[in-house]
Amino acid sequence: MRIGELSERTNTSRRLLRYYEEQQLIVSTRSANGYREYDERLADRVMQIRGLLDAGLPTRIIKQILPCLDKPRTIHFSDATPEMIATLTLERDRMTERINCLIRNRDAVADYLEAVSGTGDPEVVVARAGSGTGDPEVVIARAGTGAATA
Repeated sequence: MRIGELSERTNTSRRLLRYYEEQQLIVSTRSANGYREYDERLADRVMQIRGLLDAGLPTRIIKQILPCLDKPRTIHFSDATPEMIATLTLERDRMTERINCLIRNRDAVADYLEAVSGTGDPEVVVARAGSGTGDPEVVIARAGTGAATA
């Protein structure tokens, strides 16, 4: 696939994809006309890279651990230095802290939704939207389903 398609499929800018290639996180080939061509499997790889970047890992660390994310997981790290292990341990702990924070925030939002919906079910969302006539329209929806209007 060409860079535009990879960009659309991963919601990643073309510029960022070129940067990933500069950093040797992804690899392309060149077609006869000089356009970059990417393997279909790179869409998943780009999503992994974005997730790791979002988690706070620098590209130099991502480049080192990307082989560990492939399946089958054949891991050969003859160059795993104590500094790299310490950095990865620190980054793992930071990710765990962020995950715990996200879980607390999700639970707080669920509790709030349960309280304001009056249904006792955090999966039910109640929204009130004015219809312009002065009467509020109440929309009730269970997560993942269509809405019912009351």
